[in-house]
Amino acid sequence: MADVADLLVEIGTEELPPDSVQQLSAALGAGIAAGLARAELGHGTVEVFATPRRIAVLVNELESGQPERPLERRGPAVSAAFDASGEPTKAALGFASSCGVEVDQLERLESEKGSWLVFRSIEVGQSTRSLVPEIVERALSSLPIRRRMRWADLDVEFARPVHWVVLLYGEQVIEADLLGVSSGRHTRGHRFHQPNPLRIDEPSEYASLLYSSGHVVADHDARREMIRKQVAEMAGEAGGTAPIDEGLLEEVTALVEWPVPIVGSFDVEFLKLPACVLVATMKGAQRYFHVLDDSGALLPRFIAITNLESHDPQSVRSGNERVIRPRLKDAAFFYETDLRQPLAARLDAIKSIKFQEELGSLYDKVHRVSKLGAHIGIAMRLDPDDVRLIRRAGLLSKCDLVTEVVGEFPELQGDMGREYARHAGEPEPVAEALGEVYLPRFAGDRVPKTPIGRALAVADKLDTLAGIFAVGQVPSGDKDPFALRRAALGVLRILIEGELNLDLMKLIRAAAAEYGELAGSESLAERLFEFMMERLRAYFLGQDIPIDVFQAVLACRPTRPYDFARRARAVSEFKTLPEAASLAAANTRIQNILKQCADTLPSSVDETLFAEDAEWNLAAKLVGLSPRARELLSAGRYSQAMRLLAGFRDSVDTFFDNVKVMTEDDALRKNRLALLNNISMLFLATADISLLQPDEN
Repeated sequence: MADVADLLVEIGTEELPPDSVQQLSAALGAGIAAGLARAELGHGTVEVFATPRRIAVLVNELESGQPERPLERRGPAVSAAFDASGEPTKAALGFASSCGVEVDQLERLESEKGSWLVFRSIEVGQSTRSLVPEIVERALSSLPIRRRMRWADLDVEFARPVHWVVLLYGEQVIEADLLGVSSGRHTRGHRFHQPNPLRIDEPSEYASLLYSSGHVVADHDARREMIRKQVAEMAGEAGGTAPIDEGLLEEVTALVEWPVPIVGSFDVEFLKLPACVLVATMKGAQRYFHVLDDSGALLPRFIAITNLESHDPQSVRSGNERVIRPRLKDAAFFYETDLRQPLAARLDAIKSIKFQEELGSLYDKVHRVSKLGAHIGIAMRLDPDDVRLIRRAGLLSKCDLVTEVVGEFPELQGDMGREYARHAGEPEPVAEALGEVYLPRFAGDRVPKTPIGRALAVADKLDTLAGIFAVGQVPSGDKDPFALRRAALGVLRILIEGELNLDLMKLIRAAAAEYGELAGSESLAERLFEFMMERLRAYFLGQDIPIDVFQAVLACRPTRPYDFARRARAVSEFKTLPEAASLAAANTRIQNILKQCADTLPSSVDETLFAEDAEWNLAAKLVGLSPRARELLSAGRYSQAMRLLAGFRDSVDTFFDNVKVMTEDDALRKNRLALLNNISMLFLATADISLLQPDEN
């Protein structure tokens, strides 16, 4: 077994962009691991570290060199290698010379196809120390850096200027020049707490050395969980709880190396502002965590995570409080300015804001959304008053985009629409719907709770989808400037999780109709529907619905996503039954038979033509199960229906064991086809189970 030692690679930099810290360290770890694999260097676990001033990789138990490899090089055929007197020809002499040996040192390779001269040797593997610099350099060059920069007079580029590089294998430094810096064994601790270089004797002590002597928590995940715990503890001491925004937590983690929490406060007078404005100000401007009381109301407290263990924490606290006050005063000014004009009065202002060059202004969009939302409300069987409220909410749905607060905090669009609608005396359902129009905003976000909010959110997203499809700006690859994938998934989630059994194809056609001739032919609806089915596929995979189950349901072309979801769950449950594999195979056989006679399939079964007991038994089973199965299917109770239809297994198996379907007797053949077709139709009311694949285990 080859000798092993740990490898440490650390790149020390100026402060990295916070949204890149963890991504770069993970990519460096993956790149180095891939390089080691290409070099056939075995190793143990790979650990990555990331702080604002460094990315590092620790490879445990890395082999000291490549394994020896046998080499075999085939030369000329023996018949061409020697002349009639047995002397080597020029071909043999040239081949031996190229191998660095004499002809008599060559071996012979015998096979059925002939005999050749062959040179065999052992290639000695290269040492790890000689291979690592190139592996690291290649990994660094492929990092996903959005904008590389140069510094000083160096002809190198990186995310930020590089100040030190550690390249340590075991106790020995691997000498190399990377990113304009010579490698060594010295890292650097916290910029203020430990500015002097720290010597690393061996890679395994890296994280503990930085923590104990450098005031640096090098492990990103450990630092994040440390901050999470600190925030919770400090919020408790402040008399409340701190909701953790995971995005904010990640950003703060990427900004500090030695997290120290501070509780600060602000004037109670600012609590007159909407909570969302205060939270956005604290979070966006200063990256503070807000604190709630037991009832969920905002407290005049905040938690800041500093990057310094101060000897005078009161001064740090006071400094943070001084900084937040003008920010809150600005927010209060914006809010009070907005309140001088009712939300509806801003309709004229959105006439000048383009939604999309060919699709008109936001003013045009809100009128389309208003009309489409009413159409959806009617499909939801809401009463006329609610439909009128949807129309009103649709008209107001973009007015908050021209307010001062949303201009300062774009993430508050929707939330401020709700606040300003309430202040203007709009009906509460309208205000709530304005707060829900953009939901769900991201994966895992909640869907709208109110019926009016659901109708409005679906209308807004479908209008965008239909319009952008109409002008041909369909997402391709990673490019999706109008976030159509997210919009499509949002519509599907609202319909499914909101239990709205609406026909998606009809909704798409209604949305496309608002664009008139621009929408073009029926193909737009078909293309958009297919696009959304791809999003539905991804949604179900995230719900642990197997892909073959999705395909089985899709084959029946259900156009109601909520109904589709119920079918998918039913088929997924059915697949776990002991009868499933046999029935899936039988249905495959049935479908293959029926395809041969698709144009001549009879619709009814004549019992007088039964010639075998298996036919009688299968027909009896069909008669016995059909009424209850159709009742369950018509009620959408697919799980119960599929469990009931599992009762066909024995009768179907016996039928195929004893009955020849494609008999030469025309009457018998058609009657048997009719029997199989009736059974097939019962299963196809849910899914084409012939597409189900047997489980690997």
